[in-house]
Amino acid sequence: MLLPEDVRARLDAETRRLKPLARDVAWIAPANLHLTLKFLGAVDPTCVDAIVAALARGAAGAAPFDVVLAGLGAFPSPARPRVIWAGTSEGRAPLGALAGALDEALAGLGFPRETRAFSAHVTLGRIREPARDPGLAAALAAAKDAPLGVVRVCRVSLMRSELSPDGARYTELAGIALG
Repeated sequence: MLLPEDVRARLDAETRRLKPLARDVAWIAPANLHLTLKFLGAVDPTCVDAIVAALARGAAGAAPFDVVLAGLGAFPSPARPRVIWAGTSEGRAPLGALAGALDEALAGLGFPRETRAFSAHVTLGRIREPARDPGLAAALAAAKDAPLGVVRVCRVSLMRSELSPDGARYTELAGIALG
């Protein structure tokens, strides 16, 4: 799901605050910050139309809603992070329901269903060599409730990710309105 400019700017400010505290992190460029509802992996380009149709079926039952982004954290834990993320404080239930509906619709095309519970987050960076980092853990703890913005969810996007030495570049292939 694409994020509005004001939210990306706020997340970028948090990333810039963390950069001096975190070692060896591949930070996500502000233009690439997004909220993933379903990762598809490598997809045959001839299947895009069928995927868009499945996404439309999955999104048809959802009405627009707001998601409040708040708080920073890390997977698997702030004490030994691999992924630094921004979380959500409101809108988790409708977002999880939407992710589940999309997962179900895409399963009909052969995409494996998710085995883990949906965890709404925006990835800010990935640590290349995970290790304990007390300074980073403290900075994440201090921002565990930081307000980061509101995202109006009224559509979902099918995105293409192209990897390069400079990081991933994302392109929207289709946008599907909710409801």
